[in-house]
Amino acid sequence: MRLLMAYLKSIRKFLFMLFICILIFAAVFSLDDLPVESVVYGALLSFVIMLICGISDYIKFIKKHKNLSELEADIAISIERLGTAKNQIEQDYIDLIKALFKDKQEYIAKSDRKRSDMLDYYTLWVHQIKTPIAAMRLILQNNETEEYHELQAQLFKIEQYVEMVMAYLRVGSDSTDFLLKEYELEDMVKQTVRKYAPMFIRKKISVKLGQLKYKVLTDEKWLCFAIEQILSNAIKYTNKGYILIDTENETTLVISDTGIGISPEDLPRICEKGFTGYNGRTDKRASGIGLYLTKQILTKLGHRISFESQIGKGTKVRIDMDSSKY
Repeated sequence: MRLLMAYLKSIRKFLFMLFICILIFAAVFSLDDLPVESVVYGALLSFVIMLICGISDYIKFIKKHKNLSELEADIAISIERLGTAKNQIEQDYIDLIKALFKDKQEYIAKSDRKRSDMLDYYTLWVHQIKTPIAAMRLILQNNETEEYHELQAQLFKIEQYVEMVMAYLRVGSDSTDFLLKEYELEDMVKQTVRKYAPMFIRKKISVKLGQLKYKVLTDEKWLCFAIEQILSNAIKYTNKGYILIDTENETTLVISDTGIGISPEDLPRICEKGFTGYNGRTDKRASGIGLYLTKQILTKLGHRISFESQIGKGTKVRIDMDSSKY
């Protein structure tokens, strides 16, 4: 019915002119006193011919609509199925689409080159920045002062920010190096905890590990990065107590802390790019990028992240790795 109404609307000018012609002929026939039967017969004959032509034209209209609807899904890749024009106006539209498609392809190619150049530059930068970081660690190695521990903590943060730079560039790329296979969840969690051990010790926060002896289908490097971001936030906003890393089932990892919690109005937005919320406004160094990257990475892996929090009591983060649910 929708297509029929659209077709009738497209020929409404023709139908209006036809109605005017019928009125003119009826007026002329009435002036000449022609028999009514002759007028009706001529009108019926004309109606039948017009109906047949209309049905044929309507069928062509439906086919063309179907072809264009199918083309809509492929237009980003190719415009070869545009077909041939039946009149000059259609040809003008086809030429316009071809020009827009050409401009789009050139813009995409230019953007890809710029992105590739930027990725190459920052990859080189990351490798170069690691040299002075390693040198600073060696210089501080024989110092056991309070300043030493503070500098070690700051160096660790610099390394995390360097990793975030690369993750930020790669997560939006189609060539993200995912390698999906079964990994031991406990091994991934433990290597992440060991990496953050100095931060736990420095803040005097204990870490508890629950039942983690499961195998999960994921990418080790990227899941570890996501866990690191969650642990980093948990440590940052937990001043006393502990962080518990456990599972609810074979595919759901749960990271709980006894920190300051997240306000209810901030919870729906904490994974938005650049959103820092109330806690972030308190800590002026918050970037609002860590959880954004975490959500993007987990989504690409087919995982799902969710948050549960109470002010003053802590936060619970769930990573569900059962992609069959979504």
